[in-house]
Amino acid sequence: MTIIKIMRTEKAQAASKSSIRNILQAAAIHQQAGRLPQAEVLYQQVLQLEPDNADVLHSLGMVAGQSGRNERALDFINKAIAIRPAEAAYHNSMGIICNELGRLDEAVASYRKAIELKPDYAGAYYNMGNALRTQKKLEDAVACYRKAILFRPDHVSAYNNLGNVQQEQGKLDEAITTLRKALLLMPEQPGTHFNLGSALQARGALDAAIENYRHALALNPTYAEAHFNLGLVRKIQGNIEEAVSSYRQALAIKPDYVAAHNNLGMALKDQGKLDEAIASYRRALAIRPDYIDAYNNLLFVYSYNSMLAPSEYLVRARGWELACVSEQERREARSRKFERLPLSGRRLRVGYVSGDFRHHAVSNFIERLCMHHDRERVELFAYSTNARRDAVTDRLQALVDHWIPVAGMSAAAIRERIEADGIDVLVDLSGHTGHNRMGVFALRAAPVQMHYLGYCASTGLSEMDYFIGDEILTPPEMDSHFSERVWRLPRICVSYAGKADAPVADWHPAQDGTLWVGSFNSLNKLTPATLLLWSRVLHALPEGKLLLKAKELADAGNCQRILEVMAGHGISASRIELQSSNITPGWKEHMAYYDRLDVALDPVGAMGGETTTCDALWMGVPVIVLEGDRRASRMSTSMLNAIGHPEWVAKTEVEYIDKTIALARNVALCKALRTNQRARMSASPLCDAQGLATCLEDAYIAMIERWQNTQQS
Repeated sequence: MTIIKIMRTEKAQAASKSSIRNILQAAAIHQQAGRLPQAEVLYQQVLQLEPDNADVLHSLGMVAGQSGRNERALDFINKAIAIRPAEAAYHNSMGIICNELGRLDEAVASYRKAIELKPDYAGAYYNMGNALRTQKKLEDAVACYRKAILFRPDHVSAYNNLGNVQQEQGKLDEAITTLRKALLLMPEQPGTHFNLGSALQARGALDAAIENYRHALALNPTYAEAHFNLGLVRKIQGNIEEAVSSYRQALAIKPDYVAAHNNLGMALKDQGKLDEAIASYRRALAIRPDYIDAYNNLLFVYSYNSMLAPSEYLVRARGWELACVSEQERREARSRKFERLPLSGRRLRVGYVSGDFRHHAVSNFIERLCMHHDRERVELFAYSTNARRDAVTDRLQALVDHWIPVAGMSAAAIRERIEADGIDVLVDLSGHTGHNRMGVFALRAAPVQMHYLGYCASTGLSEMDYFIGDEILTPPEMDSHFSERVWRLPRICVSYAGKADAPVADWHPAQDGTLWVGSFNSLNKLTPATLLLWSRVLHALPEGKLLLKAKELADAGNCQRILEVMAGHGISASRIELQSSNITPGWKEHMAYYDRLDVALDPVGAMGGETTTCDALWMGVPVIVLEGDRRASRMSTSMLNAIGHPEWVAKTEVEYIDKTIALARNVALCKALRTNQRARMSASPLCDAQGLATCLEDAYIAMIERWQNTQQS
């Protein structure tokens, strides 16, 4: 009888094990199909029978994680690890859950443990690469992805993410090669086509990028991000209307796509539809109030186009840090302390922060400044916030003592680097423009912080100490426009790099008696007030015609808009010539095109000319300016005073018209200007980079000494 009982027990155990296997198989099927409640019920049934079943505990942990109950998931997985600590998969899963919770250091530690137990664990290497990428430890992430591929050569996701990180690092050729390998493994993967398109776009291969985005959309027509990137490329190519269409398609698929709302605003701005642009930025901010790019763009439109009274603009600018920087971070910034040795016996450490250390208007001015800084007085650090490089980048890097690429780094990480470098004076060259790092300044990275050159209004930051100006650009009556203390240099606050290899002016009066007035400024500067004033110029100058040249005029919609506005002011299309920047293939050809103008007109009611004003003057073209009531509209006024032509600055619109007509009809004066104006400019403060560098150094030293005196008091 005993033997029979034992046999029945063995049969029962075998039946029980078979039943458990069946339950586990059913649970796994439910889990894979996403039927998580059903899977959890079945796993719990098994757990009641086998409380120490580590695999079941692990599976329950993963189901909890998939359900968003990450703390419960950790509890289950920890119990599984306690039972079988040498199971690599459990540690990998622990890393996945910690990663979901944002506990990245713990996640990385778990992945390392999994790899320690199983050195060829491709999945753990891949997951660790993702966590390290989130931590901006890009080189370490690259190493992990390469290991994942080594142990699993068909790991398409590892190839994809490796290519994406290489793109973030600016290694575009490597990224393109990596992503093409991913496509060889899985050619019908829309995400890989999208990633390759992104890398090609960054490389400047725009047509190839479009081809990949279209392929991604053919595979997945609801791929909102591919529509979005198509919009980016079309905007770069000057097809603004098509860009708007692409962004709207992305939003139709994904209405809460904040980046698409933001970029739609940017495209609408380029079409001159400022109210619609502002509405798009506001929609982005309604979805995500701390969306820095949209807030920057909103402030830029307000400042650039003088749409608000200075006091109202300042309120909005001050709101940036309230929305984009936490209260704790602002409190810590206010209480930060620095220790700096006296300047006697050492150089002042100056850090310039910019995303425009490349072919850009800002670099037209900053390059000569760096060339003329006294290296016995100052030690120069350049913090480049943009991974894009060109020949200008190479030249600027050679002009500074320390070149520090910080693109992709967090504001806190950049602040730590700047503090480690012992910077005395930190200079922002961007304001609320592209690739700025206002957050670094908001966190207080240096004892003295200031804005210089790159932005036309107050940054609004509590921790920005100074705004560099001059007596004409930022007169004392404008102090209330700024949250910063305005530091006025005793000379014009910029220096133009007039190039000796610019073409010699070859201007001649038009044989048919036409007098050409116009502007090569960005279309964004041509406000309704500007076009109205220029129409009045043409009405008062019957023999006059208007020539406009801008990159935005490559878009047919923009051309039509300008013609319609001017027609509404009584000026026929026959008196207007619109040219895209593409008409001149290079810089010399662009400069020579100024020979087409008799008189250059500065925009009014918004941001005035800066580089364009200097270029026109260098080519001997007189520039007529309306003196504005804020910094944005006064740079040309400061420039004309610096070269000794204050008579070209009008106080009223009537004066603007009269001065334009008088100059345009004075052929003898125009001829003389083409001959001698370049020499006059070269000898003026506007082209005195050495004088500017010395003046700025004096200011920087006075600022740090003031700070040191404040610390001691």
